[in-house]
Amino acid sequence: MIERFRVAPGAVVAVTVTGGDRFEVIDRYGRQPVEMTVLAADPRAVCPSAPDSPATVLRSLVAGPDENGYAAGRILALLSRHVDQDRARATRLFDTDSAAGSRLGFAVDGDAVVLIAAPADPMDISVDEPNPPSEVMVDVHRARPMPVGQRELPAPLAEPLWDMRIDACTASSYEIRAGQFVQIIDVQGRQCSDFLAFDARGLVAGREYGLDATTTRTIGGGAYPQPGLFGKFFDGRAQPLVEVVRDTVGRHDTFALACTAKYYADFGYPGHVNCTDNFNATLSRFGVSARTGWPALNLFYNTAFDAAHQLTSDEPWSRPGDYVMLRACTDLVCASSACPDDIDPANGWTPTDIHIRVYDSTRRFSVAVGHRLTPDSEPVLTKPTAFAARTGALTSNFTEYQGYWLPNSFDSHGPQQEYWACRERVAVMDLSALRKFEVTGPDAEALLQATLTRDIRRLSRGQVVYSAMCTESGGVIDDCTVLRLSDTNFRFIGGDPHDGLWLRTQAERLGLHQVWIKDSTDQMHNIAVQGPASRDVLAGLIWSAPTQPDLGDLGWFRFLIGRLGGPDGIALLVSRTGYSGELGYELWVHPRDAETLWDAVWLAGEPHGLVPLGMEALEMLRVESGLIAAGHEFDDQIDPFEAGIGFTVPLKSKSDDFVGRAALVERKAHPQRALVGLRLDGNETAAHGDGVHIGRVQVGVITSGVRSPILGTSIALCRMAIQHTEPGTRVEIGKLDGYRKRIGATVTTFPFYDPDKTRPRS
Repeated sequence: MIERFRVAPGAVVAVTVTGGDRFEVIDRYGRQPVEMTVLAADPRAVCPSAPDSPATVLRSLVAGPDENGYAAGRILALLSRHVDQDRARATRLFDTDSAAGSRLGFAVDGDAVVLIAAPADPMDISVDEPNPPSEVMVDVHRARPMPVGQRELPAPLAEPLWDMRIDACTASSYEIRAGQFVQIIDVQGRQCSDFLAFDARGLVAGREYGLDATTTRTIGGGAYPQPGLFGKFFDGRAQPLVEVVRDTVGRHDTFALACTAKYYADFGYPGHVNCTDNFNATLSRFGVSARTGWPALNLFYNTAFDAAHQLTSDEPWSRPGDYVMLRACTDLVCASSACPDDIDPANGWTPTDIHIRVYDSTRRFSVAVGHRLTPDSEPVLTKPTAFAARTGALTSNFTEYQGYWLPNSFDSHGPQQEYWACRERVAVMDLSALRKFEVTGPDAEALLQATLTRDIRRLSRGQVVYSAMCTESGGVIDDCTVLRLSDTNFRFIGGDPHDGLWLRTQAERLGLHQVWIKDSTDQMHNIAVQGPASRDVLAGLIWSAPTQPDLGDLGWFRFLIGRLGGPDGIALLVSRTGYSGELGYELWVHPRDAETLWDAVWLAGEPHGLVPLGMEALEMLRVESGLIAAGHEFDDQIDPFEAGIGFTVPLKSKSDDFVGRAALVERKAHPQRALVGLRLDGNETAAHGDGVHIGRVQVGVITSGVRSPILGTSIALCRMAIQHTEPGTRVEIGKLDGYRKRIGATVTTFPFYDPDKTRPRS
C-alpha cells in the first residue's frame, strides 16, 4: 500500500518516515526542481541525501494568520528544532531538463521528517520557451503499513478551538458561536453524517428554530446550498443559521429523514441503532423535543431523483479526509452523527467515524468547492483569479466556473447594459479560468499534429489557430486555441483542466518522449477587451519591440509579445481573439501583474465608455455569434460536425493521421445530426436540453438559448436530425414534459449576428 503526497508549486510538505520505509520523489510533469531537507537525529537517516544547496523555499516561508500561513508555521516549528531557518539547506533533485515522470528513490534507515519543496519561480511569458512550475508527488512505501481503516486525519486548516471524534454509529451535540467555523470530516470515506442546527437563543426561550430544507431550497433555488452566493441554510422563519464555506464533495441529501427506527424495522431489523434515536438522546440536554424522524442535512449521502421522479440512493461520493466547512450565522446548538446504516450502500456498507473541528471566527478561509482531476487525485479548491480584488469591488455576484470564481454580472450595470457596451463600445471581462498548457520540446509539434484536428504544421510563429481535440470515436474532448511561440514551443488554451492529462496520455501512447506538457494556468491570467472601441482603448497601452507586430497591425488570430505602457512596463501577451463576435483582444499577464493591467485598461477605457462584463452577458454574446460551449454544443459523444465546428476538421488538406480521424471520415460521410439556429415565436426562451419536435416525434435538442437584445427575439442553437436542417423548416420546442406546451420556431442559419464575421475581422 502506497501513501501518496502532493506538493503544489511553491509549497512544502512534511512526510514522517521511520526505519525500513522507502520513498520516491516524482517530477510528475518534468523540468521541476525539488528541494529535499531531512530533519533527523542521525544525518544518515535517509540515504542518499547530502545537502548541496540552500533550501530557498524553506528560507522564504512566513507564518501568518491565514490558512497558508498556518501551514507554514507548522513547517517552521519542525525546522526550528534542527536548524535556523535562514541557514536551512537541501538536497537538490531534478533540473530544468528532467523528463516527465522522473523518479528518485530513497531508503530510510532511521526516524526522520522529510521536507519536500517545489520551488516556483514565476514563469516569464516574454520568452519563447516558458517553463511554469509544476507539482511533485511523493510515494511512501511503509515497512509497517498502516492497517486499513486507521487513516490519519488531514492537518488542521488553522489552530482549532477544539476537536471531537464521533464514533461510528453514534451522534454528539455541541455549541458554536456566531462567526465560528465547523469542519465536518469524513475520516475513512463514504460515511454519512447527518447535521442539525438550532438557534441557541431560541432554545433558551423554549422555541425550536432548526434547519428547514424546504425553506432553504425555496430561497436558494438548489437541491442544497453550495459555497458561493446561495450558500446559506435557513430555518422556518427564513433566518440564516449556517453558511457553507467549503465543500470537497459536492453532493449531499436534503430530501429524506435521518435514518429512523421505523426504517430498520420495516427492513426486517427491529431495534437497530439509528440516527434519530441518537439525536434525541444527545439533544435532550438542550431541551429539544424528541422526534420519530429528524429532517437533517445529510452530508456526504448520495441521493437523487431519477427520470421517473423516484428518490434513489447509492454509496456516498466522499473520500477519506473529505469535508464540509460551515460558518455559524448566529449562536447555534448543533448535532452531528456518524450514521449506523450497515444494511444498504448508505455508508459503503461499513459505518465509520466522523470528526469535528471548530475554528475561531477571526480565521479567514476561502470560499471553495473541491474538484478532482482524476478519481485518485487530491481535491483542488476553487480559486479566485488574480483580478478578483478589482472585480470583487464591483460585484458580489460570482459563479463557480471550472475551479475559479468569475463574475456573473456587475452591480451598477447588469447583463443587458454589459451586453450593449460590448456591442456598441467596449467591455472588459475576466477569462482567467481558461486552462493554459505549455507544450514544448522537439516532439511538441508532432504531439499536437497527432491530437488536434487542425494542421499544426501550417501554423506560423505568432499565429493562433482554433481547433478541436477528439476521441478515437470522433467525440469532442474540448475546443481550443493554439499559439505557436517558436518551432518547438506552443501554448494550448482550452476550457477543461483534463486537457493536459489527455495530451500527456497521448504522448505516452505515441512514444513521444521529448515533449513536456506543463500547466501554466496559474502563471497566466487574462482579461478580454472586446468591442468596436477595443483597438482604440489599447492603442496607447501596448508597446511592442521592432521584432513584434504593432498592435494596430495585429491581424485576426495573431498575437504579439509586448510590454504595458513602454519598454520598461510589465510583460504581456496580446492575442487578437475573443468570445464575443466583436473586434477584440485578450491580454495575458502573470498574476502578480494582473491588477496593474486592469487599472491601466480601466483608466484608458473610461473615455470610451468601458464597462465590466460578466458571464450572463457573455452567454448572450456568444449564442448570437454562434460560438459553442462545452457541455452545451459539444461533449465527448458529439463530433465537430454535429457541434457546428466542422471547419476545424480539414480532412482533405491535412493528410497526417490524428486521434479520431477515421471516425470523423465516416461521420462526415454519413451525418446524423447538425447544429442549426432557431428563431422562436414570441418572447419565451428555450433552455438547454429542451426537445425539438415535429408533431409528436422529437427531431432535435436545444443546446443553448437566449433572448437576443440586438435582434429583439428569442434564439437558440439546436442539434437537429439532418433531415430537418433546411432553413425555413417549422418545428416546435417542447416545454413541461415536451408535449403539454410547445413554442413554435423556425430553422435558420447561424451565426445570427454578423454571419460573415466582418466585425472581429475589422
